Amino acid sequence: MQLKKILTASAVALGLTTVSAFAEYPERPINMVIPYGAGGATDISARTIAEPLGEAVGQPLVMSNITGAGGATGSVAVQNAQPDGYTMLFARVGSHTVNPAMKATLPYTLDDFRFVTVYEINPVACAVNPSSGIESMDDLIAKVKEGGVSYSSSGVGSLLHLAGAMVLRQFGIEDPLTQATHIPLKGGGAAATAVLNGTATFICTNSSALASFVANDQLKVLMVTTKEPVVGFDAPTANDLGKPALNQLVGWTGIAGPDGLPDDVAAKWGEWMAEATADEKFLEQMTARGSIIQLMNPEEANAFIQQQYETFRALVDELGMRIEG
Repeated sequence: MQLKKILTASAVALGLTTVSAFAEYPERPINMVIPYGAGGATDISARTIAEPLGEAVGQPLVMSNITGAGGATGSVAVQNAQPDGYTMLFARVGSHTVNPAMKATLPYTLDDFRFVTVYEINPVACAVNPSSGIESMDDLIAKVKEGGVSYSSSGVGSLLHLAGAMVLRQFGIEDPLTQATHIPLKGGGAAATAVLNGTATFICTNSSALASFVANDQLKVLMVTTKEPVVGFDAPTANDLGKPALNQLVGWTGIAGPDGLPDDVAAKWGEWMAEATADEKFLEQMTARGSIIQLMNPEEANAFIQQQYETFRALVDELGMRIEG
């Protein structure tokens, strides 16, 4: 009888210790990997939410830009991390829908990550340098037919890579892969700067990455891929131009950990993100960039990402952009 009491007491104590240990998460700073360079849509979103999210978490968030391979390098760093909630990823449409759709040898699949949320949706806008003489999409297409046109992106397998080709195809360029030169760079900020300094003719990227350039009259927007106009972007929509198929070109940002992230840790992230995305300053800043803040739970996020993957895989097959090597 005494032994039974001892064992019972030990089990209770063990249970309390386990609960107590979990209740302390997070005990230390959390590493937040941004798989794209400074100034791009992912970096802007991550650093804008960092303050309200850090307050919700109660521990410092260590932001690290780990760039390369269209977001794959940073994604692999998180894939290979311990699934303890201390290394998390700002996943992006490029790294987790376009990249898997385009690259046959990508070192990860969607199943290698556990998404805790998708929280931001933003449209794509196509822009040129105001001094280029290009005033409309018709002007751009005419230039492409003449030859010598290029478009910049945040890397092979990024949304920007696919977006530029898809937009040209929708506007009647039969083989955009040969009729326009793709210039892959390290991050969306570098891609936008390439158009600013004349290295590339145009860019199709998320509105958030272009907002400051547009506000300062450094880049001219020719089109947004939405059905409705985007605040701050004085340009026709894809639907205005008779190209509703371009509505499917949309960016998103989410947060994921390695596969195996515990349920309780994922639940905490859901609570933190609900608090962070309700922050008025965060909402004001993101809305000003044309972003739509839409907090998804893990089930909604995974369903959304899967649908995006299937959409882009179909586009990649249609455009012949699958990278086998």
